[in-house]
Amino acid sequence: MSDPIWEYMTGQRRESHPALLAEFARRSAAVTGYERDLRYGRHERCRFDFFPAAPGAPVIAYFHAGYWQGRDKADFLFLAAPFVQRGFAWAAVNYPLCPDVSFDTLMAATHDAARTIRDRAGGRLIVAGHSAGGHIAAELGMAGVADAVVGLSGVYDLAPLLATPLNDALGLDAASAQRHSPVHRVVAPVPPAYFIVGGDETAGFQAQNATMAAAWPGAMPIIVTGADHFTVLEHLANPASPAFAAVAGLAAHA
Repeated sequence: MSDPIWEYMTGQRRESHPALLAEFARRSAAVTGYERDLRYGRHERCRFDFFPAAPGAPVIAYFHAGYWQGRDKADFLFLAAPFVQRGFAWAAVNYPLCPDVSFDTLMAATHDAARTIRDRAGGRLIVAGHSAGGHIAAELGMAGVADAVVGLSGVYDLAPLLATPLNDALGLDAASAQRHSPVHRVVAPVPPAYFIVGGDETAGFQAQNATMAAAWPGAMPIIVTGADHFTVLEHLANPASPAFAAVAGLAAHA
């Protein structure tokens, strides 16, 4: 493996990303028809936005990217629309961030979020997430609080991050990185899962996806040809894409 700073930071960046993320935010700001900032804990960021569906419909809880230290649910609300149109409920989740809280506290909050969202929706819970959110989704699936898991471009082995500036906020050491790396702790039974990665992502992210899918019994890896770390979300939000079809099928039958 080459330089982890390249694999997880500089090598993933594209000149198009600032404009793309601004477009995601613009599209998300135009979204309507949801309940905003519902609380699930005491921390200010323990909030989720909820798109309701028919009673008992499956709910997809989406955890955003940001290396556990940045970004916000508000910029990714556009992802909900095609799934809501298919009859699913959707929850866009914020969670406390490092270094404001410890990694352990962050993860405990995501468990509270999952339980609150399941109770609110009343149907099957599918946890989905992108990048750091993919890691959170895997952890929640392994903890038995979800009926299915979707990880997009996730980081499932945190050890490589120890040698990057990302760890300045995370505060992990070798032992805690191991403890918070789901790829090392998968024990059957686990819920059905898809692990999705863009075909144009770095070798580090490709390896993370492949290793997690191999460790998870019955998991299906998906490589989205031509997608990078953020354009993979455009595929998720496109009802004509294989990524959308896979996730919608999993949500319907989990």
